[in-house]
Amino acid sequence: MRRPPPLPSAPDTPEQTDAAFERSPRRRSASTRIEGDEPVVPFVEPVAAEGQTPAAPGSSMDVWRAARARRKALRAEIRRFTQRSRRRRIIWLSTLGAVVLLVGGSVAAAYSPLFAVQRITVTGATTIDPAVIEGALDDQLGTPLALVDTSEVKAALLAFPLIETYALEARPPHDLTVRIVERTPIGVIQSGAGFTLVDAAGVALSTTADRPAGQPLVEVEGGVDSSAFRSAGLVVRALPADIRRQLTGVRASTADDVTLTLDSGLTVVWGSQEDSGLKALALSAALVKNPDASSIDVTSPDVAVVG
Repeated sequence: MRRPPPLPSAPDTPEQTDAAFERSPRRRSASTRIEGDEPVVPFVEPVAAEGQTPAAPGSSMDVWRAARARRKALRAEIRRFTQRSRRRRIIWLSTLGAVVLLVGGSVAAAYSPLFAVQRITVTGATTIDPAVIEGALDDQLGTPLALVDTSEVKAALLAFPLIETYALEARPPHDLTVRIVERTPIGVIQSGAGFTLVDAAGVALSTTADRPAGQPLVEVEGGVDSSAFRSAGLVVRALPADIRRQLTGVRASTADDVTLTLDSGLTVVWGSQEDSGLKALALSAALVKNPDASSIDVTSPDVAVVG
């Protein structure tokens, strides 16, 4: 016959219950004791489940977990301390990529038919008809501005002796401007073929049977390749425009004895091409003071000798 269970005992008083709970090992392990200013949490030994062998305090699993936690924390610290440098690197890479994209797009567009030459404009030409020069450059129409062949342009402009220098100016999207500087003739040289118009460099600009109006006759020893011709050319180019219009003759046997003749019959002894600017000022002043003079010597620009 089964024995009946014992009767429950009388409940403890609150004071007894609290004292028993304080003496309990579980309460002591879960409680926190305050020492000084910092809490001290006692170690609670883990309890293995039923049928499972408790892990040793220094087992390899605990070591692996601790190492993994340490690596994870280290990576987090590295990311935190390198956040600013990584942000700067991202900004620099983004800026560089934008610049490369912009430059690449501009270059690709410049070499595409979107920027092909459709109109050629010539400026600075007075003696030469600009339309004639534009017609000589028609083969550049349809060429991208960045691919205009300067050697072909030069070859086409060599057919115009009056062109001294030129410059190409691309004006996107479709305009090509050619700026011309024409040669300045200093006079004509008489020969068996007629009268040849030349500039200060001795380049023959044109040859006609009759002497061109308004161009002085240049008479030098040694031809256009001599030092006398170079000196005479520089002297003529240094003359003021009003005196240049009165010039009818230029003579020189050496580089130091250039002589000019005006349409009034006045003879100007110039000398060498040195100080041509000062000599031109002295000549202008002497002409104002002595309109009826037959000769003026400006070899020394400080003192003009009037004859």
